[in-house]
Amino acid sequence: MSQYIHGTDADEQRRLSRLNDLLNEASLARLSPHPGEHVLDVGSGLGQLSRAIARRVGREGRVVGIERSDEQRAGAAQRAAEDGEAGLVDFRPGDATALPLAEVEWGRFDVAHTRFLLEHVPDPLAVVREMVRAVRPGGRVVLMDDDHDVLRLHPEPPGFSVLWQAYIRSYDRLGCDPYVGRRLVALLHAAGARPTAASGIFYGGAAGTPEFETAGHNIVRIMRGARAALTAPGMLEVETFERAVGALEGWLARPDASCWYSLCWAEGRKP
Repeated sequence: MSQYIHGTDADEQRRLSRLNDLLNEASLARLSPHPGEHVLDVGSGLGQLSRAIARRVGREGRVVGIERSDEQRAGAAQRAAEDGEAGLVDFRPGDATALPLAEVEWGRFDVAHTRFLLEHVPDPLAVVREMVRAVRPGGRVVLMDDDHDVLRLHPEPPGFSVLWQAYIRSYDRLGCDPYVGRRLVALLHAAGARPTAASGIFYGGAAGTPEFETAGHNIVRIMRGARAALTAPGMLEVETFERAVGALEGWLARPDASCWYSLCWAEGRKP
């Protein structure tokens, strides 16, 4: 069962939608789905990337999106309907560690993909094993996730290091791994896939660029959304939290600011 620290309210859905806008083109290029392929998207969220994949695989292909959150699936359905793409993706409720697939679907997918999910589950290996089981022999398993140690802001806002370390510790408190991105290749190997590639997808930018605005505000929204967890007993004092987030918000307006972050990416094939 996933332990999603950020919640699923309207503000969080807006944050995720903007993050999709920033990352989907690069993620889709790296995933490189082909016409006619059957793709399983695990942790499909608001479904924006799932629908982009479906447009690539075309009418002869198929995309199944698995999402545990009722709120996220409802958001995905609403966005699909607004864009005239209702029914483009088969969105299903279910747990990533016990995928809701019919017996005839196991071992039939050409690609199984997940992004920003493994960091939120206590047992990421169980998820990857399900994904390997779902693809055909020779099928691809593609993992994209965070290693929260790679984030760098410059000039660093006062108090940000303490704030970010508290955010990282909040993952440990849920039994999740904030550094799972560096483990993606190892997870593929342990799950029975043959690792074939590892790389990263940069997201960040320089002050004054649209990429910086999206990435920088994304970090602020993450901190604001995680306020309860970051100010829980044994974590940060409320005053410390507010000062650090205020400095972060001020940093967004600096003309010399930059944000450096990379999404870890790894691919393997089922023997």
